[in-house]
Amino acid sequence: MFSLAGRKALIVGVANRDSIAWGCARALRAQGADLAVTWLNDKARKHVEPLAQELEAEIVGPLDVSRPGETEEIFERIEERWGRLDVLLHSIAFAPKEDLHGRVVDCSAGGFAQAMDVSVHSFLRMIRLAEPLMKTGGVCLSVSFFGSSRVVRHYNMMGPVKAALESATRYAAAELGPKGIRVHALSPGPLATRAASGIDHFDDLLAEAARRAPTHQLATIADVGAMAAFLASDAARNLTGGVHDIDGGYSITA
Repeated sequence: MFSLAGRKALIVGVANRDSIAWGCARALRAQGADLAVTWLNDKARKHVEPLAQELEAEIVGPLDVSRPGETEEIFERIEERWGRLDVLLHSIAFAPKEDLHGRVVDCSAGGFAQAMDVSVHSFLRMIRLAEPLMKTGGVCLSVSFFGSSRVVRHYNMMGPVKAALESATRYAAAELGPKGIRVHALSPGPLATRAASGIDHFDDLLAEAARRAPTHQLATIADVGAMAAFLASDAARNLTGGVHDIDGGYSITA
């Protein structure tokens, strides 16, 4: 139906083969996109670098959004190597464990600020850096969750954080639409990723999601990747500002 041949895509958030970002990277590459892939730190590098090589990533390197200069550095490398960027995938989030496992009303100011900075503001910073590289348009994708708009047990502080991410997505879409830059949030149902494993009672959440979803199937990273590839393509050129549920219908059930 579509091709991404020649498109240049930055993938942020690959940790291992279970990562949502990995599913998206594979799907984009399968449609012909050239990739830039980052890892969080030296500990993550040994897991991510072989995956980047598997997809023949042309640009690889570290990116910890909490470290000054690292975000700017990867975009400088993209500009030097490619001179442009067509797709940005932001699939990172963080909250301190002690805040994530407690009540929302009890979360610390510092923990909340850190979660917002890593999970939301870093996406805005990347969009701002991508904007001058998307001279003929492009797409910026983030990753959200149903807990942004509904109370999901044990999701706790990340609910308000993801709500902020979705709102930021809509505002960025409105501001950048005239330049042909589209902004979306992918919202898969519960997935067994390393990041999600930090949520208290996560196995119960997975079982409940499979039970409630009309398809009785959990989403996979391949499902998320397929949606990311579609949104990155010209077939979705007039779509922007959406929060796209990829959850077997989990989000429509009461």
